[in-house]
Amino acid sequence: MTYTEEWVTTRARNAYEQGRASFDIRPERAALLVIDMQDEFVRPGWSPYWVPAATRMAPRLRRLIEECRAASVPVLWTIFDDTHLGLDRPHALQFLPHADTDWRRPGPAEVWAPMGHHPDEAVIRKPSYGAFYDTPLDTMLRNLGRDTVIVTGTLTNYCCGTTARQAYERGYKVVFGSDVTATDDESRQEPELAVLRKGFALVLTAEQITDRLTDRLTTATSATEDEDQANVAWRSAGVPEACADH
Repeated sequence: MTYTEEWVTTRARNAYEQGRASFDIRPERAALLVIDMQDEFVRPGWSPYWVPAATRMAPRLRRLIEECRAASVPVLWTIFDDTHLGLDRPHALQFLPHADTDWRRPGPAEVWAPMGHHPDEAVIRKPSYGAFYDTPLDTMLRNLGRDTVIVTGTLTNYCCGTTARQAYERGYKVVFGSDVTATDDESRQEPELAVLRKGFALVLTAEQITDRLTDRLTTATSATEDEDQANVAWRSAGVPEACADH
């Protein structure tokens, strides 16, 4: 077969627009990452780094957080903060347009209160965009026995997208929330989702994520109930469960 320019371009376009990763989301193997939903990005008008779209999607993300808690999916939060006197921050940041303001945090960065962070949920303070860069996130996920991360928060094409790529490179299955991430220029949302969709992540809406988590829980519960009923039947017949398994 000869692969024409039209053929390869069409194939690429379809993957960017409609591609879908093929793995399942197993609640017992997943963790929810809430990226940088902190005052300076989400609290309206509080800083020049405010992301209005993040404020608008926050209630939807809050619902997904509650759904994950109900499904026993750990919720891990990140904060983009001033750590180690700034000595661990990439040196080149100071030369980029993103740092063109004199605004400074009045204190340590905090999760925006309306997000409802729980005291028993870890907060990772990171020095750069990606949540895996110079943080214990990888160790924490492995200690939790999780091989799938659900990426949400802000900014889609900076901290969230970088985290998704870093997770992919470390062998994690990546789920990326298309409507529970947000960026400072909403015209940049879909182009970032397209790249992630084609090469790095399973891109889903919050409702689709919830449906998949619920479906897996329902399936697991049904399997457990079927096994329990079978054991009851074997006991009624006078057969020990150890024998019933063979």
